[in-house]
Amino acid sequence: MLKIAIVGCGKIADSHAEQIRRIDSGRLVAVCDREPLMARQLADRFGIEGAFSDLNEMLDSVSPDVVHITTPPQTHLSIAKLCLDSGAHVYVEKPFTLNVDEARTLLATAERCGRCVTVGHDDQFSHAARRLRKSIESGMIGGNPLHLESIYCYDMASTSYAKALLGDKNHWVRSLPGGLLQNVISHGIARLAEWLPGAPTICATGRVSPALRALGETQIVDELRVVMTGDEGTTAFFTFSSQIRPSLHSFRVYGSQGSLELDEDQQTLIYRSGTRFKSHAERFIPPVQLAHQYHKNLFHNLWLFARRDFQFKSGMKHLMESFYDSILNDTAPPIPEGEIIRGTQIMDDIFHQLSAAQ
Repeated sequence: MLKIAIVGCGKIADSHAEQIRRIDSGRLVAVCDREPLMARQLADRFGIEGAFSDLNEMLDSVSPDVVHITTPPQTHLSIAKLCLDSGAHVYVEKPFTLNVDEARTLLATAERCGRCVTVGHDDQFSHAARRLRKSIESGMIGGNPLHLESIYCYDMASTSYAKALLGDKNHWVRSLPGGLLQNVISHGIARLAEWLPGAPTICATGRVSPALRALGETQIVDELRVVMTGDEGTTAFFTFSSQIRPSLHSFRVYGSQGSLELDEDQQTLIYRSGTRFKSHAERFIPPVQLAHQYHKNLFHNLWLFARRDFQFKSGMKHLMESFYDSILNDTAPPIPEGEIIRGTQIMDDIFHQLSAAQ
């Protein structure tokens, strides 16, 4: 069984601790935070033996097999390198690093140390997302995707995190190269990075919404639109918005024989065939087929719920489980290095274009 440790005991660390407890191949043995009270409260709530405020002390005392890094992105590279050099494998929360150069450095360090690294794109491993991946790989849409559309929304009015960000001009998120966008959009970008070949070219536009300007905010870009083209001509649209309602987290994949639509919030996957019916049948049969698919999604979700496998962070559990299995069995990690680099490069390009426009 792998010995697991968490560095950074903020809000997201709770989700990591909860999912690690559900996995048979790993045991959470230590947590670390430079604020001792943060480490102690997490350890007490989850019955963890080791609570540390010094990372080197934790690594020396516990010798964890895997370290989960859940600190702000500015610290990801330095902490990950220290953990890798100590002999631990590393799970890094999103965003992976501040930029693509740091990403390459981190991955090169892992290779030098003979250790494994993954990034916390857990939305890619939810139940519906795994079904989408299998459907594409089976040829359901007619081969490789021709066009992709990813929408990732964020409701600035409903989270304490967003309210803290708006109220604090020195919040650490504001110092990120991409600001709020860098800390939020990687889930939506990761969907595109999986299926866009090569190094896509992008055209990005962003702005501060009128709603935020009315609150006196002039720095936080909360409306983003991006057009991308992959090496083989595959195209993609990415939308980030704090204002669109409903607040969507969706992904559409279009192929030569049909399309697939994933709704991450409702955990539904809908297939639309490229074949049309004759005459008025096109008005009647497809709605019945769509209704049948939604019913199948409903009953599939109820079945998962009955099996106690329908938590909001089920994707995180599956990603962790897959990562641990790749370590124990010496197989490829669940997220390829090229995909991590591509997603980070896309985000870099977006932020560079927004910065140049400003």
